[in-house]
Formats: sequence, C-alpha cells, structure tokens
Amino acid sequence: MKPPPFEYYAPTTVEEALVHLSEHGYDAKALAGGQSLIPTMNFRLAQPSVLVDLNNVSELFYIRPDENGGLRLGAMTRHFQVERSSLVSERTPLIYEAMPKIATPQIRSRGTFGGSIAHADPSAELGAISIALGGRFRLRNQTGERWVPANEFFIGMFTTLLEPDELLVEASFPNMPPRTGWALQEVARRPNDFALVGVAAVVTLDKKNQCQKARIVFLSVGDGPVEAHRAAETLTGQTLTPEIIHAAAETAATADIDPGSDIHASAEYRRHLAGVLTRRALDLAFERAKGRG
Repeated sequence: MKPPPFEYYAPTTVEEALVHLSEHGYDAKALAGGQSLIPTMNFRLAQPSVLVDLNNVSELFYIRPDENGGLRLGAMTRHFQVERSSLVSERTPLIYEAMPKIATPQIRSRGTFGGSIAHADPSAELGAISIALGGRFRLRNQTGERWVPANEFFIGMFTTLLEPDELLVEASFPNMPPRTGWALQEVARRPNDFALVGVAAVVTLDKKNQCQKARIVFLSVGDGPVEAHRAAETLTGQTLTPEIIHAAAETAATADIDPGSDIHASAEYRRHLAGVLTRRALDLAFERAKGRG
C-alpha cells in the first residue's frame, strides 16, 4: 500500500523544524528513522498531511558525557551508534546491553533513539529502560524548552506528553552510583520480535549489601512502561536473598501489573513470564551490584 499525499519539509536546524511543526500542528509528523511511521502511513493507520524530516538536522546526532558522569543522547542518534559506543557501555551499560535486542540490524541502522522514545510503543525496550535509569527528556518548541522525567513522559499507548509543536531533542541519563547493578530480561517468540514480556531492573546496594534502592520496569504488559512500585518497596532495606527476590517477583507479577491477552499470549502466561523474568533480572542485578562494590 501507499501513503496518502503529504507535504514534505527537510529542515537543517531544530529552529526550522519547530517552525513547521508550529505552523501545521496536529497535521504534521516529525520523521526520524521512519521505521515505525512509514509502515503505519503505508497502511493508512497514520495520515499526516505534513512530514518534517529531521535527518538533515545534524545538531541532533550525538553521544556525549555530561559533567556529572552521566550520558546525553541526541534524539537522532541511530540505534547502531548507541550499540557500538564505548561511552554508552561505560556510563549506561543497561542501554548498551539492550541495543542488540531491538529489532534487526537493518532497522537499527536507521531507527533512532529519540524516535523510539517518542513513538511510545508499549513493547519497546527504551521506554522501560529510561524509567529504570531515572532518565529525563528535553522537549523544545519555538518559545523554549522543558525537561520531563521519563516516568512522567509516557501517558498511554503510543501517547506521550509531547505537544504538536514540540520536538524531543535529547535524552539524559544520570551517573550510575557505585554498588549499582542492572539487568534486562525478556522473552520473544522469535529472535528480533517484540518481547511478549520484558523487565528492566536497577538495584543499588549499601555497604552492608542491603538494597538501598530498586527500580523494576516492565514492557509489553500494559499501555506503556509499567513500573513495579510494590515489588521495589519489598526490596528496600533488605538483603537480597533468594527468598526476598522470589517474594518481590511474585508481588510484581500479581500486584503491580495487569496484562491483557492477545493472539500472542494470554494474560496468565504473561504474569508467569513476569515472575520468572523478574527473578532472573533481580538475581543478575544483585550480583552485578556486589561486583561493582
């Protein structure tokens, strides 16, 4: 199938792109890697009358350290660039570990970090990981900019806080504290498919090897990333024994999520996967946290 007719703009600066978005409002869509937008247009699921192509906006392509030991990613940074970056590996190893799980090499060669975040697919890894890491997103329009925490950015299926005249221009991730471990676990029907269930876990230990802070965030179990607050609370202040981890995983699977059924998996099976994957993720994060101590 072919998309409906549309006007096409190829700005070379963020300011120029924002002019087009402000002028056309809800009729316009920003085009990043196009790996999600173009197929939905071809199937007439999305019918923007204006495309604002960001591929010539060089200022949005970067991977930079920040002064506090964190990481900053320009919205147009390609997945494959993140996947191969030693700086990402050093400062946000959870992101580095996740990149090969995202789609196929062909898609990662064109897909962008900011495009995936803004698309807000509930089965995508980067939204859940951004929340687990305490990330923030910088949004710009013609009148200024604002920073939005990742855990406030996603408000529904394919829906975010982005206004029609705004662009997501940057993702920022804080320095990972000492004695912090991470893990991403997921199950898919085939390699490179979207996960039936996935979970990202980040655990920080104190000097006694007790859990000082934990974040557990699921993908593919709701309309967006789902943070398991109750499960994280059961870990805080505890030594992460197998019994404590098992209890937290059960809490996550039974109290923190409410998955649906579809042609790929039943709700019951997704709950089962959530429990198993949470145990695996917490085990690995705990071991990594002790190793980084």
